Amino acid sequence: MHQADRMTSSEQRAAGSLAAVFAFRMLGLFMVLPVLATYGGNLAGATPFLIGVAIGAYGLTQAFLQIPFGMLSDRIGRKPVIVGGLILFALGGLLAAQADTMQGVILGRIVQGAGAIAAAVMAMVADLTREQHRTKAMAMIGMSIGVSFAVAMVAGPLIAARAGLEGVFYTTVVLALVGIALVIWVVPPVSHAERHRDAGVIAASFWPSLRNPELLRLNYGIATLHAILMASFVAIPLALQEQAGLPREEHWWVYFCALLISFFAMVPFIILAERKRQVKGVVVGAIALLALVQPMLWLSVNSLPWLVSAIVLFFVGFNLLEATLPSLLSKIAPAGGKGTAMGIYSTSQFIGAAVGGVLGGAVFGAYGLGGVFACCGVLALSWLLIGVKMRQPAHVSSYRLPLPQELVRDEALLRRILAVPGVTEAVVVAEEAAAYIKVDTLVLDREELDRAVASDR
Repeated sequence: MHQADRMTSSEQRAAGSLAAVFAFRMLGLFMVLPVLATYGGNLAGATPFLIGVAIGAYGLTQAFLQIPFGMLSDRIGRKPVIVGGLILFALGGLLAAQADTMQGVILGRIVQGAGAIAAAVMAMVADLTREQHRTKAMAMIGMSIGVSFAVAMVAGPLIAARAGLEGVFYTTVVLALVGIALVIWVVPPVSHAERHRDAGVIAASFWPSLRNPELLRLNYGIATLHAILMASFVAIPLALQEQAGLPREEHWWVYFCALLISFFAMVPFIILAERKRQVKGVVVGAIALLALVQPMLWLSVNSLPWLVSAIVLFFVGFNLLEATLPSLLSKIAPAGGKGTAMGIYSTSQFIGAAVGGVLGGAVFGAYGLGGVFACCGVLALSWLLIGVKMRQPAHVSSYRLPLPQELVRDEALLRRILAVPGVTEAVVVAEEAAAYIKVDTLVLDREELDRAVASDR
């Protein structure tokens, strides 16, 4: 695990351009959230239930196609799958932009979700970066998702105010086309695509990941988090407009303030989770905040200052969990199984988004705004009851360690690796000539690890 000082220009180009591709696609998906409830009501056939379906519809196809598309990219190449997914995303945007009925918008959102390129992008990042820089490249993509969400919450209302709902969807088409151009002309070519256990789904790891109670708890959590998000965006824009009296053209500043304040508010808690190793306490506290803020949203709908304050607290809890849960998964997932665990986690997230949109629309139609916030509160409480039982995770990091070919069949190799101080878990994969290890970086003796895998020992 020798560290090169910095990424090569090719690695920087690959990580930056793929992060941009990911961000443009997620920006296109998220921009619709703050405007669909307020602008979609003018479409023929619009009902609260169908608006909820439209908000979460992308999650259905995204959930079921993400893992198959990732596996397909192992066979036919990363770029064809990513470009094909972005074409589907653009076509879905066109369908939704030209639709004059809510059913047409739903169809467009379903087609947008079918462009499920997340797994293929992650695998391509792994193909184009060296082991010692892969975590950094993955972190760039994670940051791009957070930035795209923040930009979307502000850009969606601004674009809709000037060009209507169809303008938002046309913008998603342009973003998809820019992404295609980046993939074709900027992202470096992959000389040899491989299956990466830390970036892709491996069939042998699938069942163990599904049986792991800690991972199951986490999968339920991310599904619940995104169900609450989608259901909330059936209600929050309407609460701002119809109850608090804020015109829909001005909603952007509410989301801007909420996201800006929540960003600075969550930084100390992320430091507490990572540096002070209090991940469980931070996660459980954020879930509790998410549960407590629901009655606040309900009670403050007639007062703009109080409603905005409740929305700020909602985003503090949401963004803190969105930032912390992937790190938690990385700590919990078994060595060599992080990619599979992440694939199941992402699938759970998109299923939650689909269910949340439908649930939010149905509850709003039957019980109004208060019903939606009560429903979200029950969801958050159910997660809290499950979350308090989670174990405090070991504070470990995952690495893929290339091995000399002559050592991969050495039966003593695994014992030597596990004997190194700081190594908590390891698995040797002979066909990849690599070992996947989990280490406590504060304890790890790197020199001893290098000696354990040296071919001339």
